[in-house]
Amino acid sequence: MKTEFLEKIRQRQSVIGVLGLGYVGLPLALRFLEEGFTVAGFDIDAKKIDKLERGESYIEHLPAQPFYEAIQKGTFWGTTDFSRIAKADAIILCVPTPLNRNREPDISFITGSMTSILPYLRPGQLLSLESTTYPGTTAEHIDPRVREKGLVIGKDFFVVYSPEREDPANAEFSTRTIPKVCGGTTAACLEAGVALYGAIIDRIVPVSSTAVAEMVKILENTYRSVNIALVNELKLVADRMDMDIFEIINAAATKPFGFKPFFPGPGLGGHCIPIDPFYLTWKAREYGLNTRFIELAGEVNTSMPDYVITKVTDALNDHGKAMRNAKILILGLAYKKNIDDVRESPSFVLLTRLMAKGAVVDYSDPHVAAIPPMRAYSIKKTSVAITKENLSGYDCVVVATDHDRFDWELIEQNSALIVDARGRFNTVKGRIIRA
Repeated sequence: MKTEFLEKIRQRQSVIGVLGLGYVGLPLALRFLEEGFTVAGFDIDAKKIDKLERGESYIEHLPAQPFYEAIQKGTFWGTTDFSRIAKADAIILCVPTPLNRNREPDISFITGSMTSILPYLRPGQLLSLESTTYPGTTAEHIDPRVREKGLVIGKDFFVVYSPEREDPANAEFSTRTIPKVCGGTTAACLEAGVALYGAIIDRIVPVSSTAVAEMVKILENTYRSVNIALVNELKLVADRMDMDIFEIINAAATKPFGFKPFFPGPGLGGHCIPIDPFYLTWKAREYGLNTRFIELAGEVNTSMPDYVITKVTDALNDHGKAMRNAKILILGLAYKKNIDDVRESPSFVLLTRLMAKGAVVDYSDPHVAAIPPMRAYSIKKTSVAITKENLSGYDCVVVATDHDRFDWELIEQNSALIVDARGRFNTVKGRIIRA
């Protein structure tokens, strides 16, 4: 089985099934298409598939044309019918792994996907999980289900874990050039996984097990969370001492060794950093360990929106305005600059909490024309255009995401008050307040 699988990969004869056509699955599917594979896209949202079939993209930085052309050639097809998973030689799960209301791991998308595809698994296939999750997920929730089907892992079926490392709109690194970590349930599984991903990615980093690969991803994002928490806390100290944290960080970053700059903001966003460390803290408790350092970092980061709101309140008061009925414009709904991804964006926390305090709140984002349907929020608003007239109508403008497409000179010249949570403006004091 393994030899046949490897040969089909080498000959580009394998059908690659990508389950979940979002910010992780769609660029992965595109990469396989670019290397000459036939790709089957699976998603529970039929609207995504309909858009691709019409030649329309639903992720700003990814073109739809390659998918449209592949559909015409028969090398890409999308479906909500999971029975067609039997036609795939490799199945890659790219589904969400959020936290529940108790900030505990919610792997229902993984287990639900396994339930959906289990009847259609067959000998000769490879199953890869890419969703970020706690160490042990593959061994605890994927392997047993495969064996339940009567398949022998490492003999007639292969299981790997290979965490996604997408960074949307990163001009320096792409899906092809970002090294890919891969761990297998057995040595044969690892060999098959390395062959699969090696066909589309420049460098594969094999590790000793699926649990190690899962831990690698958690470490990467915990590292970022902790360092962001550090500079967020130092931001509070610098502010109290009447110093600019961005000036301090930029000066420190001139050191050519031993220092990597991280920058503060209004809170954490995206599907990884606000969530992944809590997967580790939850799993660590199973082993009788309390990861206090990681949990403290999470507390610092989640408190940042409240700090920004306090700065907005104080700034309005200093300019003779009350929060209630104040007109506030939030700049940027996406969780980071120059993308359209709003998952876990702190802008939503700012928007909802400011409205709860009685403010009249709008947003402007050149990448997000209207607030999309979301699990945690039900807000119907559309983006406000940045014009001299519009800006003059707001009591306060809050910089939450510093997109390059904003006309920053226009914003600076025509805003009565700016609360800057991203260090976009060099001038502070007066009408421009750091947050």
